[in-house]
Amino acid sequence: MLHVQSLHIDYASGGRLHPAVRGVDFTVGAGEVVAVVGESGSGKSTTAHAVLGLLPPEGLITAGAIRFRGQDIARLSERRFRSLRGAEISLVPQDPTVSLNPVTRIGDQIAEGLRIHEKLPRRAARLAAADLLDAVGIDRPLVRSQQYPHELSGGMRQRVLIAIALACDPALIVADEPTSGLDVTVQRTVLDKLQQLTHDRGTSVLLITHDLGVAVDRADRIVVMQAGEVVETGPATEVTRQPRHEYTQRLVAAAPSLHSDRLTATAGIVATASASPPGARPADPIERRADEFVRVTDVRRQFRVVLPDSGRVDLVAVDGVSFSIARGSTFALVGESGSGKSTTARLVGGLDSPTSGSITIDGADLEQLSRGARRALRSRVQFVHQNPYASLDPRFSLYDIIEEPLRAFGVGSGRDRQARVTELLEHIALPASYLRRRPGELSGGQRQRTAIARALVLRPELVILDEPVSALDVSVQAQILQLLTDLQVELGLTYLFISHDLAVVRQISDRVGVMQQGRLVEQATTAELFAAPADDYTRRLLDAIPGSRARG
Repeated sequence: MLHVQSLHIDYASGGRLHPAVRGVDFTVGAGEVVAVVGESGSGKSTTAHAVLGLLPPEGLITAGAIRFRGQDIARLSERRFRSLRGAEISLVPQDPTVSLNPVTRIGDQIAEGLRIHEKLPRRAARLAAADLLDAVGIDRPLVRSQQYPHELSGGMRQRVLIAIALACDPALIVADEPTSGLDVTVQRTVLDKLQQLTHDRGTSVLLITHDLGVAVDRADRIVVMQAGEVVETGPATEVTRQPRHEYTQRLVAAAPSLHSDRLTATAGIVATASASPPGARPADPIERRADEFVRVTDVRRQFRVVLPDSGRVDLVAVDGVSFSIARGSTFALVGESGSGKSTTARLVGGLDSPTSGSITIDGADLEQLSRGARRALRSRVQFVHQNPYASLDPRFSLYDIIEEPLRAFGVGSGRDRQARVTELLEHIALPASYLRRRPGELSGGQRQRTAIARALVLRPELVILDEPVSALDVSVQAQILQLLTDLQVELGLTYLFISHDLAVVRQISDRVGVMQQGRLVEQATTAELFAAPADDYTRRLLDAIPGSRARG
């Protein structure tokens, strides 16, 4: 179906050509699923865009061929590609928020390809669009087809993209990170639906992903790319169980879904924290513990919202949640989007107040503190957010970003602040030469390291980490998780770790709480939760962790 043959792609910049893809060669057979894996910058998405004729103007195919059904499409005109794209080769892109038109109804967006390529009348195209929504598992398809993208959940929007890709029954679908932003259970549902529909139709799939767990579960073969080159290819289970190339071995070792033992601090770091020993069963969270640093007791948070069909209603985001965190340990809250875990984190961090219940940090009840005392406490409680690019001021240098909290709290002289920033740079393993760089000049991992340094500069005792690695490649993710583990031991930090990924949670947490629809349905030590989950919802989350073919 597809043969990418000795493909070379360069980007023109500053009067020079910069190689992005160098001699890439692989095939996709009829009805076959082939996954291309690699880190950001490996060239996998550039290769996918070339297959679709979607390279930017500065992207140039300088050598090689892309043969689709025997025809070289590498240098087709844009007009010819428009007749091919959507009809015979289609795309499931990564981000439905960006990919769907926010001012066009869902049904019309699906019908567009049918009207252009299949020449269907407007009414027939709309009815076909509703049938496609039903096929991808969206309830009330006729109603949903009249809605706008913002009225659907993330998982529904991703299914709409699959419906658009399947509309004209193409021979090849390029799925470019189609579920990277979704919860594991939603990811599993969406990938199951894509797999079922493409299998039933005999459609070939080129799956672009950085998640080896997804690749091994969904693909027949895996192509591993590094620095624009294919370094290894073979059957999916063979590549993940017996990787030959050193780079593939590193990817497999870094993938939390394939093997996620609890991380230990790097050798040579002396522990200063009094964390609970691994595997020990802490006391019931309602009972006071000598080493308890955070206590959340029967916390409830509800919001008054206005719904078009119901008027003003109370939405309960957090419902009777109780847990405690031992000083120097990590407590993880896991659950799907909308489960209430991030709202709970904001309550613990003092960024919002509970409707009822109490939260104490080091014995101090947050609701009883004066304004001045609450501000002072904020220097001891810091956040690291999910998206470092959005949470860092793009106009500031790295130095200004890290130093700003010190200036805000009036800590030390200019020389003292400079010394502390320089010291932190050593902790996060970034060279001093980076201090004048801005966020746009840093990689994703470097930006997240900067966000961690900013959170630590005030020497806090509690750090709230809200999905701190979900947007990162697996190897960078592994580096950040190891850094957090080392810093916790070295500095005696207490972590509240928010995540939807139980494989990541297993690597870093001492205790885990599972949230569903605002309630804490289960909590236990990490070892106990993975060995014998008590709640059906927890078992569903564990079953949804990708990579089962490689693990078992």
